[in-house]
Amino acid sequence: MDERPFETLNVIPLVDVMLVLLTMVLTTANFIATGRIPVALPHASQTQVEKQKDKTIELAADGNIYFDGQIAAKEELRSRLEGLPPETAFLIRADRAVALQSFIDVADILKRMNFTKVAVQTKAGQK
Repeated sequence: MDERPFETLNVIPLVDVMLVLLTMVLTTANFIATGRIPVALPHASQTQVEKQKDKTIELAADGNIYFDGQIAAKEELRSRLEGLPPETAFLIRADRAVALQSFIDVADILKRMNFTKVAVQTKAGQK
């Protein structure tokens, strides 16, 4: 057997790997720096109307919350939802001028009460 020490080390594969890692870091650096990805809501390309008995929660532009057409505060909404089975489907209709925090508060109430069938209604956007 020929046992010689390495006289040279081929660093080309190492450089290739480092360039790939550098490319990945540079492409994600903008996301890391800002902490968010810009999105435009609430338009959707298509809307499908499903014929089912959903419970409707509406968030009006003036900040009022309506549950099945009747005004309800957040605490009252929680008490109205307590008697419903977890399989109940909900449709959230939020005005685009509503603060995101109001929408998140309602979504959080539904999540804490273990409701999983939640849809958000949007209107079809124009391309």
